[in-house]
Amino acid sequence: MKDQEGSVTADDVAALVGVSRWTVNRAFKKDASISAKSREKVMKAAETLGYVPDLLATSLATDRTNLVALLVDDFANPHKLVMMERLTRILRKNGYDTLLVNTSDEEDASAALLNASQRRVDAAILIGVSFNDQSLETAIGAKRVKKLIVFARMSKNENTISVCCDDRAAMTAITEHVFAADYRNPFFIAGPQTQSAHLQRKEIFLSQWEKTTGNRPKFASVDRYDPKLAYDLVVQRFKGAKQADLPDVLVCENDALALGACDAIRYELGLRVPEDIAITGFDDVPQASSPQYEITTYRQPLTDMANALVEVLEGKKRTKKLHAFLGRLVIRKSA
Repeated sequence: MKDQEGSVTADDVAALVGVSRWTVNRAFKKDASISAKSREKVMKAAETLGYVPDLLATSLATDRTNLVALLVDDFANPHKLVMMERLTRILRKNGYDTLLVNTSDEEDASAALLNASQRRVDAAILIGVSFNDQSLETAIGAKRVKKLIVFARMSKNENTISVCCDDRAAMTAITEHVFAADYRNPFFIAGPQTQSAHLQRKEIFLSQWEKTTGNRPKFASVDRYDPKLAYDLVVQRFKGAKQADLPDVLVCENDALALGACDAIRYELGLRVPEDIAITGFDDVPQASSPQYEITTYRQPLTDMANALVEVLEGKKRTKKLHAFLGRLVIRKSA
């Protein structure tokens, strides 16, 4: 890509070497973090193309560390591993390294955000459920985390950037499928009812079902997206219940809960899926497609979301378009 005067740019060098333009910029800064091999490749390509860097622009560009912190909790949820694999692969492809922090509660989240700010990361990416307003404001007050990005959730905090699936479109698809399949007595199993980064799936399903049928479904929630907690909830709620008192479908906020609920129906209630009780999930984790489960679910567009996150890091993406990513309903045998 030539600039307006026809000169060779850092993007041209990056394309020839197969690296990001930030790697090219680091190669021309004496103390920048870059391997000798990568620097040599960049310099050779620059000589071939006749690239002369703008030293001021290079200096400004290398104020960036190209390091982002991933703050992750809720490891019982198998979708976390799927998200982390996709996100770190795309970040790495675009020249970003990652610092992984396992946060298990709100106190850990606050400490981890402060720690990330001290490491001069370009952004802290929050992938989890334990981030409340207090912990977010603590990091914002430190004035060191350049961007706070909540991934795969919608944050109400105005100082954060959310990159997430369109829950309304997704739950509309699930609601329409459940109704069209002639289920009339759904029960919703929700995850943690957090405030700052709260999923809207339960509220959307309940309101849309009530609008469609005139009846508001019952629901229950668990503290974590853990299959064991969903298993225990189904057993506690429905074991020994009369057939007339059982739901005909469990609509689960994600696949982790759907997997646990499916096991409970079969092995504790002695019933069949979907003949006695059907199940839907959300996320489309690898286990959902296995012959043991075959969960009907909604697949999040993780690749599109991860690419958009990179564009946010590079200042290219408008935040107003970050909440409307559309996935697709994946229909299998569970419902």
